Amino acid sequence: MSNDTNTENSEQGSGANSVLEVGGSSPNKDGAGSKLVEIRGLARSFETGGGQVDVLKGLDLDIMEGDRIAIVGQSGVGKSTFLHILGTLDHPTSGSIKFRGEEVFDRGREALALMRGEFLGFVFQFHHLLPEFSAVENVMMPGLIQTVPPEEMRERAEAMLNDVGLSHRIEHSVGKLSGGERQRVAVARALVMNPPLILADEPTGNLDPATGDQVAELLFEMNRTRGTTLVVVTHSKRMADQLGRVLVLNGGQLHEGDAGTAVV
Repeated sequence: MSNDTNTENSEQGSGANSVLEVGGSSPNKDGAGSKLVEIRGLARSFETGGGQVDVLKGLDLDIMEGDRIAIVGQSGVGKSTFLHILGTLDHPTSGSIKFRGEEVFDRGREALALMRGEFLGFVFQFHHLLPEFSAVENVMMPGLIQTVPPEEMRERAEAMLNDVGLSHRIEHSVGKLSGGERQRVAVARALVMNPPLILADEPTGNLDPATGDQVAELLFEMNRTRGTTLVVVTHSKRMADQLGRVLVLNGGQLHEGDAGTAVV
C-alpha cells in the first residue's frame, strides 16, 4: 500500500495497520468473550476489462465471541465480498483469517468445507431453500451433509423450527410458506448446528418492516440465549441500531460508525 494511502487512512482513524477490536457490544448475559475471529491484511482484487479493481485493501479486524456487528456502506463498496470471504465462500487475494487461532485458508477444500459447516451459519436476503422439500427437511440439510444420523437431525430441526415459531408448519413445503416464514426457516437452518458465528447478508431486505423485525429479533434472541456471534450486512438503519456496533466499509477499509451511516 502506498504512503499516500496509509496517510489517508490514518487521517480517517482506521488505517491498514490499525486493528478494529470488536467486543463488549453484545447484551448477552456473559458479556464479551474470547477472540473468535482475527483478520489481518485482508485484500481482494478483481481483474476487469479496465484493469485491476481493489475492493478490500489490507483490512484488519478482531471479532469477539458474542458480538453483534453491523457492516454498512454504499452499494458496491464490497460488503458482500467481505462477508463471502469471511464465510470462506471466496478466497482473499492476500491476508489471513483465523478462527479461534487457526488459519482458515491453509486448509484443503474438504477440510475447509467441514470447518464451514461446523463454525458458520448463513442467512441471505434470498432464503435459498430447496422448494421441493419441506421446512423440516430444509433445516435438516446442514447436519445430513455432515453425516449426522437422520433421526437425530430431524429432532434437532423440529426443535429449531419450534424455537422460530414454526412448529405448526414443519411438514409444509417451503413453496407454501409466506416470505416471512421462509426466512424464519432459513434462520432455523443457519442455527440448527449451533455455529458460533452467523453471517447474514441483508436478512430482512425482502421483507416488510413488521416481518423484518420478527426475523431480526430471532437472530438477537439467539445471540442473547446462545451467545451466537452476529455479523450482518445491512442497509437498514433500524437493524444497524439494534445490532449496536456499526462498522462502515469505505475505501477498502472498515471504519467505526453509527446507525446513521447505514445507507438505504
